[in-house]
Amino acid sequence: MERLASRIARGAAKPFVTFVERYYPDPFVFLIALTSITFVLAVLLTDSTPITALTAWGEGLSGLLSFMAQIAITLLTAHALAHTDAVSNGLQRLARIPRTVTGCYSLVVLISCLSSLMAWSFGLVAGALIARAVAQEAVHRGLSVHYPLLVAAAYCGLAVWHMGYSGSAPLLVATPGHAMESLTGLMPVSETLLTHWNLLAIVATIAVLTVVCPLLHPLEHDVRGIDIDALSSPDTAPSPAEPSNLPISTPANRLDNARWLTTGFGILLSAYLLSYFARAGFALNLDIVNWTFLALGLLLTRSPAHYVELVLNAGKTVGAVFIQYPFYAGIMGLMAGTGLVNEMASWFTEIATAETLGFWAFLAGGLVNLFIPSGGGQWAVQGPIFLQAAEALGTDPAVIVMGIAYGDQWTNLIQPFWTIPLLAIAGLHMRDIMGYCFVLFLASGVTLGGAILYAGAL
Repeated sequence: MERLASRIARGAAKPFVTFVERYYPDPFVFLIALTSITFVLAVLLTDSTPITALTAWGEGLSGLLSFMAQIAITLLTAHALAHTDAVSNGLQRLARIPRTVTGCYSLVVLISCLSSLMAWSFGLVAGALIARAVAQEAVHRGLSVHYPLLVAAAYCGLAVWHMGYSGSAPLLVATPGHAMESLTGLMPVSETLLTHWNLLAIVATIAVLTVVCPLLHPLEHDVRGIDIDALSSPDTAPSPAEPSNLPISTPANRLDNARWLTTGFGILLSAYLLSYFARAGFALNLDIVNWTFLALGLLLTRSPAHYVELVLNAGKTVGAVFIQYPFYAGIMGLMAGTGLVNEMASWFTEIATAETLGFWAFLAGGLVNLFIPSGGGQWAVQGPIFLQAAEALGTDPAVIVMGIAYGDQWTNLIQPFWTIPLLAIAGLHMRDIMGYCFVLFLASGVTLGGAILYAGAL
């Protein structure tokens, strides 16, 4: 039975792998193509003229600058945390657990998903590191593991991130003064992230990905192992920084390498976080998530010099993300400014019922995420439309929040933008993994879509 399932899964993956290898463009080219498509759709499907569309796009370029600063801190602090000695060594120990090829893939999926539930940025980095470590251990044990599939498994975490600690949409509606408070009021995470149906959806999605991923293992002659020599080069993924080799003979050098300074700073930041949660309860937002990762990184690093070096190493892997963000903000501005996003959302709201509106929000969220791969930005342009429909139909607004969140995370698996930091560490190209990601995308769609239909029927 397992061989039959594996044969079916490989057969399902083959056309996607072939398609990606031949036709799927580089993430930056993908962005240019999406921009062009959005321009055409805006002019054809709305009353906008080309000049109106151009103006909306240009004015949107700076629309996510403040959010970019938050995302920058998220990526840098998560990357630094994942490369501290404690986390790196922990991942290495976990990599020694699998004794079979199936176990290798399943472990990477599990670690990636659990890390992404803490924060999507941490999941990308931890996923890439555990994939590398598992691949290296597999070489030593003589296990024939396909490295591109391992890295695809590491990308699986982005299919569940919006259900966890850093989920943008549920955190935004839980924040006092949020833009849609008149429609939803304050919505604590107990009504979104901590509902029984969201927790069940997390378990079901991780379980499906853990089972499906090993079934995609290719035939022996197609297996591609890790290139350890290539990953050891200084231009590829950074390894944990070493303490300064300069003699610690001056007060300045002693301070640069004094662990008590970063530990003390980490304790101070942790004390603030504890006082915040004592005052506000479990009221998360992106800033609090960032300060959590910063505090943990400071507590676990060796010294101020070590932490600065970890952050500098992180910059090498995330720079390509930031150059694309303004252009995705431009797409967001184009879609919102011309009314294209309203037009797209109306396709779904017009055929929805009170019970199915959350599911259509899920599909709409998945579609729009291809154009706006930002959970917070996507919620800002789609949320009002679906919340107004929810008010008219009598749908629980929490189902709408999570429906759009589910859609956003779901199509991450076929949106190449977020592969950039992952692949910078793993040392692969996007085309190496995306064919497998298409199959994982289809598999996770079953559990996520089913969960939001169940929630809508309650």
